Amino acid sequence: MKNSNAIWLLPLLLPLLLPTLAQADAMSDAQDLIAQHRIIPDFVPQGEPFDARACMADKKVFSIPVTMTVPFAVALEDAMSRAAADVGFEYTVWETQGGMDSYIQGVDQAVTQGYDLIDLAGGLNPEVIGPQLMQAKDAGAMITTTHLYDETQEQADFVDASAKVPFSSVGKVLAAWAYVQTEGAPNVLIIGSDDVLPSLPFVESIQTQLTEYCPDCAQQYLNVPLAEWGTRIQSGVQSALLANPDINYIIPIYDSMTQFVTPALRIAGADVPMASFNGTPFVLDMVREGTVEMDIGESLGWAGYAAVDAQMRVLCGLPVPEDLGVPLVIFDKSNVETTGIPANFDDGYGDAHIAGFRALWMLE
Repeated sequence: MKNSNAIWLLPLLLPLLLPTLAQADAMSDAQDLIAQHRIIPDFVPQGEPFDARACMADKKVFSIPVTMTVPFAVALEDAMSRAAADVGFEYTVWETQGGMDSYIQGVDQAVTQGYDLIDLAGGLNPEVIGPQLMQAKDAGAMITTTHLYDETQEQADFVDASAKVPFSSVGKVLAAWAYVQTEGAPNVLIIGSDDVLPSLPFVESIQTQLTEYCPDCAQQYLNVPLAEWGTRIQSGVQSALLANPDINYIIPIYDSMTQFVTPALRIAGADVPMASFNGTPFVLDMVREGTVEMDIGESLGWAGYAAVDAQMRVLCGLPVPEDLGVPLVIFDKSNVETTGIPANFDDGYGDAHIAGFRALWMLE
């Protein structure tokens, strides 16, 4: 009789048990995703080996960064220059401070001096100077981008190849982190910039992943154009906290945004943790100091070598990998000191990429 009663109770209990089971599965999935990015993976070649020195002997590359006033862009260009020097071909960085006129001057210089390839680095959208780049193609130059497109985005028609970044994958990790840190009850403020090309798929991946983990959990989005970070992030965060004091996590998608979130939290008297992406040294220092809870970093040394690998493959007529293949590493209070004190762009990721790319390029 007792067994019979238990069987009859099951249909009544099942609707109560299912949400709990689903939440347990979501928490397990999120924890597994986070664990995958707490280790530094081995170097994995993104293409077949080739004799880079022989192929590049008579070729030269001209790189135009979005601006050399941003440490991120400087570090990326330094890494690409080191990789080119390792192979032994001419690699010129256009020392731009940003702005349309400077970009156009860079393209003109590259064409006049007969460069084989023009690379737009660090977020410079080729559509901004599309007519000039198409003229450069007519003159014989190939066009690539570095660290611009998300892995899900199509490049412009006149671009020959792109070293893409997995912003969408980063978004999933950030969502997992917020879900775990709030014990499965995130009320999240996401801060992004719709005018930065990969932001839309980046933000969408965070929103979608949070919804999958927790369909009923709250999230809101604050869009602040790049040029207005210094003036609008602080006020926007203050307004969001005033309207919704239950916000328990903030995700600024680019970590340089965090410097403008911090004063808003202080003024509001709110103790809301933050997680972000890029591994910018001053933000890693904020992680070490406890101001930011977590930052997903990418080795710009690794990214620079991977970008040059893509550029050379274009010029050598070889297939180009779909993305940079650079590992994403979670830095929090448990491991942030591996990035240096003060932090820098290179430490914390190991140096397996240097020997890996040298072998891939048949330099050993």
